Amino acid sequence: MLFSSIPFLFYFLPVVLIIYFLVPYSLKNAVLLLSSLFFYGWGESKYVFLMLVVIAVGYVLGLLIGKYRNQKAGKIFLVLAVVIDIAVLGYFKYADFFISNFNAVTGMQVPLLKIALPIGISFFIFQILSYDIDVYRGQVAVQKNPITLAAYVAMFPQLIAGPIVRYIDVEKQLRKREHNPELVAGGIRRFMIGLGKKILLANLLGECCAVFRESSEKTNLFFWMYGIAYMLHIYFDFSGYSDMAIGLGKIFGFHFMENFNYPYISKSITEFWRRWHISLGSWFRDYVYIPLGGNRVSKGRWIFNIFMVWFLTGFWHGAAWNFIIWGLYFVVFLLLEKFWLGKYLERAKVWNHIYVLFFIMISFMIFDAVSMQEAGKNIAGLFGIGTEGFVSMESIYYLKNYLLIFLMAIIGATPLPKKIYEKIMNVPAGRKVVNVMEPIFLAGLFLIITAFLVDGSFNPFLYFRF
Repeated sequence: MLFSSIPFLFYFLPVVLIIYFLVPYSLKNAVLLLSSLFFYGWGESKYVFLMLVVIAVGYVLGLLIGKYRNQKAGKIFLVLAVVIDIAVLGYFKYADFFISNFNAVTGMQVPLLKIALPIGISFFIFQILSYDIDVYRGQVAVQKNPITLAAYVAMFPQLIAGPIVRYIDVEKQLRKREHNPELVAGGIRRFMIGLGKKILLANLLGECCAVFRESSEKTNLFFWMYGIAYMLHIYFDFSGYSDMAIGLGKIFGFHFMENFNYPYISKSITEFWRRWHISLGSWFRDYVYIPLGGNRVSKGRWIFNIFMVWFLTGFWHGAAWNFIIWGLYFVVFLLLEKFWLGKYLERAKVWNHIYVLFFIMISFMIFDAVSMQEAGKNIAGLFGIGTEGFVSMESIYYLKNYLLIFLMAIIGATPLPKKIYEKIMNVPAGRKVVNVMEPIFLAGLFLIITAFLVDGSFNPFLYFRF
């Protein structure tokens, strides 16, 4: 079930909210768990049991890790938890990738398992892993209530696409959290902003990318339109979903971490990755990079640590070589910036932004490609290689059609709208106008979004495959 769908917006969410706010506080986690299982089962009914098994194993091993934390047995149970979780993720997400590559290397014909990828498995596996690891580290207390732990892992606002919410960040809120009209209003506002990003920007930019893929007249201009459109599409798609998740969390009394911080205003690739998918970056930092030694090691070992983190980051996104290469692509830039390029980027005023935007666009063309051959062809097209000329009537037609969406998306990817809003709110008269007009604006936005959804417009969500 998509957040940006009629069943979710008009049936599932209203019913869940009514029940959630009517039941006693002691039953709220149970309502959240049952509604989350229904939400997940709507599209993945056969994998609800799998998620429950993963939660049950994490719960039992968490109890054992906590009990024997200061003994050798505690470490054994932690290793067991890590191995089981990684094995589950490896089987469902990577088995066919390894079999395909084994066949390619050996010439054998081992049949593929053709396993359907459970939605959101990368997210809920990482969440239960972080819980067990933090119990072993003594950073969180063992959760003895299985319903509470299951509600944390299965919580539908962030279940299928993040942000990756760590147990340590919501431990207290799972026990006791505040519900008030102000939080609900703030949550609704944030949810609507995310929904608008998804439907009115990401979906239309995705349509532009789809038109490019189907076109037989791929001109130089069209390749650039595709590169920019996809870069904006993936940002508004994923950041829009994160906004919706954070907004829903607020409504239910949770405070999830921010997942994006205007990454396209970055002055370096290093800064970009401090602003993009923040929850994933911090997860790999705390559970992979630092345990490997971080930067408190020899230069050679530090380079290896960077390589390993970005190899895993790419592989986490998908079982294909283009994702691995996408991850390793950033190793090159991060090392270049650390050892040489960084000092020049600090002094640059405009070229550093152009550098970031260009090479991030290239990275997402690799990310989006079905194969590296396709990625190479699309990147070459930016330089006029293998194109149908510089421009055509078709590319001009679509540029005119999508120009307004491009402009809105470019402005929306900067802090400018937020700054204007804050300046208005700092003026008493402006604050009064906003307080009156904001509900009207949100209601109008919701009507426009509903019209798009009823019309059956293009409405995929690309992070479902991760």
